[in-house]
Amino acid sequence: MKATISVCAGLLIGIAASAALAAAKHPTAKGPPACSMLSFRAVPSGAADGEQQAGFYRSRFGTLGLHADVKGGQPTDYFVLADGKRVTAASAAPPDWAMNCAAQKKMPKPEGAATASCTGERFRVVLAHQGEARLALLYGSDGSSWHYCSTGSY
Repeated sequence: MKATISVCAGLLIGIAASAALAAAKHPTAKGPPACSMLSFRAVPSGAADGEQQAGFYRSRFGTLGLHADVKGGQPTDYFVLADGKRVTAASAAPPDWAMNCAAQKKMPKPEGAATASCTGERFRVVLAHQGEARLALLYGSDGSSWHYCSTGSY
């Protein structure tokens, strides 16, 4: 009987020690990935006029959504929302690290300024992150090829 009690007491002490050790180890805080990509579908034809949501993504780093301006039941322009705010398109070409991210994801190189409006059947948002800078590169597909739409920081 004494042997059973001492074995049980030893097990309890061992469990308590391992739990305390596990609680002391904190997982390292990892930031967002340096390069990632999200895919979205288009808003279906016949949608109500106004702003319509085409897709939504949520992670521990924030939320991203693809929205479209719809007129006459047809989407006329797609844009990205980050944490509920519209990502404003940058007028300058994206930096090299963002272009390298797009190339890594097998998307065409962003050439020149952003297009006036972004339309297509499918969409991809390439997310590039370096230091404190985060960029979203929006691409649209007309079915046969991808075209660059815009870049914005979020």
